[in-house]
Amino acid sequence: MLTWLFCFEDGTFLNLFALIRIKKQMSINIRRAVKEDCPAMMELIRELALYEKAPEEVTVDYDHFVESGFGKQPIWWAFVAETSSHPSPHGGENEPKSEAKVVGFALYYIRYSTWKGQRMYLEDLLVTEEMRGKGIGALLFDKLMETCKEKKYSGMAWQVLEWNEPAINFYKKFDARLDGEWINCSLEMEN
Repeated sequence: MLTWLFCFEDGTFLNLFALIRIKKQMSINIRRAVKEDCPAMMELIRELALYEKAPEEVTVDYDHFVESGFGKQPIWWAFVAETSSHPSPHGGENEPKSEAKVVGFALYYIRYSTWKGQRMYLEDLLVTEEMRGKGIGALLFDKLMETCKEKKYSGMAWQVLEWNEPAINFYKKFDARLDGEWINCSLEMEN
């Protein structure tokens, strides 16, 4: 018997029949983030910090996060991936309708390069652990690239931890150039 397998960004495989079953049970929508998405995005930020072994590093408070993205002068923008389950074709009209759930996001801002001009800086791209391997990260990344082209940015930049092999392999699929030459620098300011 011949079985079709699909490989996802994290290296996992899924057969064709399982993929069809997932597609029938769930729809994925990539859209621009709105203020009401901030609680879910903050939860995902905490999940990312745990994954990166630095939960104590998340010090931004909720109000500052919201104001920075949706205040009078926003400095970041984002896309969210939301899922909703389709009702079973065998269910009746009393079957509960599922609500959309944010399962991933890509948050970015614009930086200026004196050599290249305006560039998108991808601050975070995250898909919740339970939804990884379903192509959601690729959908978010595609949306970012589409936005770069629409806005005529000269490119996109981001960082990835050197031990995060799943993320590195994901970015390599997009022919991203990984540059080990630069050293990250930062300076903390006390308010």
